Amino acid sequence: MGRYRVTVDTGGTFSDFVYLDEDTDEITVAKIPSTPDDPSRAILAGIEQLIEKGVLPIDIRYFCHGTTVGTNALLEGKGVRTGLLVTQGFRGIYEVQEQSRPHGPTIFDIMYDKPALLAPASQTGEVRERIASNGEMLIPLDEAQIRTEARRLGKSGVESIAVCLLFSFLRPDHEARVRAIIEEEIPGCSVSLSSEIVPQIREYYRLSTTVINAYLQPILARYIANLDRRLSGVGVATPQKYIMQSNGGMSTFTATAKKAVATVLSGPAGGVTASMQACRTTGFLNLITFDMGGTSCDVALIKDGEPSLSNRGKIEGRDIALPMIDINTVSAGGGTLARVDRFGTLEVGPESAGAQPGPACYGRGGEQPTITDCNLVLGYLSPDNFLGGQMTLDRVRAHLAVETHVAKQLDMDAPKAAEGIVRIINVKMQEAIKAISTMRGHDLRDFMLLAFGGAGPLHAGRIAADLGMAGVIVPPFPGVYSAMGLVMSDVKHDYIRSRLSPLADVTESQINTIFDDLARQAREDLAAEHFAEPQTCIEPALDMRYAGQGYEITVPCDAVLKPGAIKALRQHFDRLHKESFGHTAPDEPVEIVSYRLRGVGLVPPVKIPKFAPSGTKLADALRETRKAQFDGKIVDCPVYQREKLDVGANFIGPAIIDQLDCTTVLFPGHTARVDAYRNIIMTVQEA
Repeated sequence: MGRYRVTVDTGGTFSDFVYLDEDTDEITVAKIPSTPDDPSRAILAGIEQLIEKGVLPIDIRYFCHGTTVGTNALLEGKGVRTGLLVTQGFRGIYEVQEQSRPHGPTIFDIMYDKPALLAPASQTGEVRERIASNGEMLIPLDEAQIRTEARRLGKSGVESIAVCLLFSFLRPDHEARVRAIIEEEIPGCSVSLSSEIVPQIREYYRLSTTVINAYLQPILARYIANLDRRLSGVGVATPQKYIMQSNGGMSTFTATAKKAVATVLSGPAGGVTASMQACRTTGFLNLITFDMGGTSCDVALIKDGEPSLSNRGKIEGRDIALPMIDINTVSAGGGTLARVDRFGTLEVGPESAGAQPGPACYGRGGEQPTITDCNLVLGYLSPDNFLGGQMTLDRVRAHLAVETHVAKQLDMDAPKAAEGIVRIINVKMQEAIKAISTMRGHDLRDFMLLAFGGAGPLHAGRIAADLGMAGVIVPPFPGVYSAMGLVMSDVKHDYIRSRLSPLADVTESQINTIFDDLARQAREDLAAEHFAEPQTCIEPALDMRYAGQGYEITVPCDAVLKPGAIKALRQHFDRLHKESFGHTAPDEPVEIVSYRLRGVGLVPPVKIPKFAPSGTKLADALRETRKAQFDGKIVDCPVYQREKLDVGANFIGPAIIDQLDCTTVLFPGHTARVDAYRNIIMTVQEA
C-alpha cells in the first residue's frame, strides 16, 4: 500500500471524502451521511472505510478537513457566552457598528433589526487605559480596575472574552497584560486579543472580528481536540493534520483552534481552490463556481484563472475583517423544503430537511417535499443508482410529499408542481450568481458555469441557459469537489500591519523593513509546521487609497522593492482604481494604510491524469432509458454511466449522466462532450 492523503468536506447532508494514493496518483471518493450532532463520527466512518480496504493507519500521511462547525454555531447563535473588554469611553462602538444599514434590499426593510450582539452590553466592560494614534501611551493600564471587571464577567458566566483596546495594533502590550490578568482571575477562560486576531486599523471591524473569534473559539477548539483524539485512536498519527481556512489555504489543527473566525468559509473555499485547477485543464479562465449541496448553494467568481478575494466580508450581517475568498451563499440545496403558505403562495426555503430526517424519498421520516424529491419525481434521479446503488430512493414517498403538501393546494399534478418548485430555487441561485457578476460589471456571456456539489450538475444547465452564460463544466468528481480542493490546497497564513502614511513620505527601504519583519514571522511559523525554505513562498501587498477615502485597494508588490518601485506602485494603484471604480485621480496624494503579507507552505501538487480515447461507443455507456419531464413534456431520456463515457464522446440532450457522487442533467437542445481530462463540457441554448 502507498502513502495516502485523506480529505473530507463536511456538509449538512453528506460528508465527502477523497483518498489520494501518492505513489500511484489514484483517486477514490466516498460520500457518507453527515452526523450533525457530532461531525467527527462521520469522519471516522470515512477513515475506517479506507482502513477496511487494507490501508494501514500509519500510511495516512496527510489529513485535511473542511468544517462547518464554526459556521453553524455562528449562523444558529450557538456560540459560547462571551464577554468584551474595550478602552474606557468606547463601549458603544460594538452597538453603533457602521452607523448605517447594510446596502441592498435591507435599505427598504422597515422591519430591519441589526444582528443581536454576541457580547451584549451586560457582558461588556471598560478598561482604563489609552494609546494614541501614533502608538504613544497616554494613560497607563489600570490593573486593579481590570481585575474588578474580570471578576464581574467571571461571575456572569462568560466562557470566553474578547479584548479590543484602542490602537492596540500599534502597541499590543496592554492587551497582552489584560489577558494575563484574566487568566489569573478566571482560570480556563478563553481570551481573544484583537492585536493577534486582526492587528489593523478600523476599530469596529477589528472589534467585530475579535468578538466572533471569542464566540466560536472554545467550540472549535473542543471539536478539533475531540477529532484529533479520535484520529489518534484509530492510529492516524500524522503531524500533517489541517483545517481549511476562508482564504483558500490550510492551517494546522493547533493554529485553527486559536483562530476560529478564519474558518467561517472553510467548506466552500475548497471548491474554489479546486476550480483553479479546472481553469488549467479546460483552458477556460473565466468561471462562476456553482456549489450546490444538501443545504446551501455557494457561488464565486474566477477571472483570468484567479478567484475574487476580499479583505472583509459579512456572515449573516456580522462583519469579519480577514482575507477570504469572495463567496456568496444562499439557502438553496437538495434538502431545501417547499410548502404552500396560508395565502396559497408557493414558498421554497430557506428551511432545510438536513441529514436528519432528510428528503421524504430517503424514508427516514421526512414528510415535506424537498428539491431532491422534486428531481426524483421529474425523473432526473435514479431511484436504484443513487450513490452508486448504495442508497435507494423511494419515488412513491417523494411523489406523495409533493402531491400532499404542494400540488393539491395549487390544484395541479405532482410533476408540474415539482417543476415549479425547481424553477423557484433556480431563480434564487441565479440571483446569487448575478450578485457577484453582473452587479459588479462582469458580462456572464464571458463565463462558464463550473457545476459541482451533490446537486449542482442537476440544475446547472438550466441556470446557465437562463443567464446566457457560455456553457457548463462538470468536473470528474463533482459531488466531492470541495474535498478535492482540500487535496490541492497549500498552507496559507496571512499577516498584516497597519501604518497609515502618505506614499510620498515613505521610501522603498522603509517598506522593505516592515515586510522583512512580517516575512520573518511567516517563515518561522511555516518552519514550525515542517516546511523547509524551498517549500515556502512569500506574497506581500499594500492596502492603498487616495487621501481621505474610506476604502482601500490591495496592490500586490515585489518581495523586495528596488529604487523607483514606489512610482510603479502608484501607477499600479491608479490602474486598479480605474478597473474597480471607473475613474482615477492621478494628481491626488495616495496613502498606504496597511502592509499585508501571505506566507505559503507549498504542498506537493496533485497530478491530474490526461486520458486518450479508448474507442468505446456512446451506446456502451447507456445504462437505461426512463421517462423524464422537461418543461411540461415527458420524454424517453437516455441515462448514461459517466465512468463508461469515452474521451471525445459527443451527444445532445435530453440525457442524464449517473455517477457515484452526483447526477448531471443535459437539458433538451444542449450538447455535451468529454474532454481529455474527463470533464464534461456542455454548451447551452438560451431559454
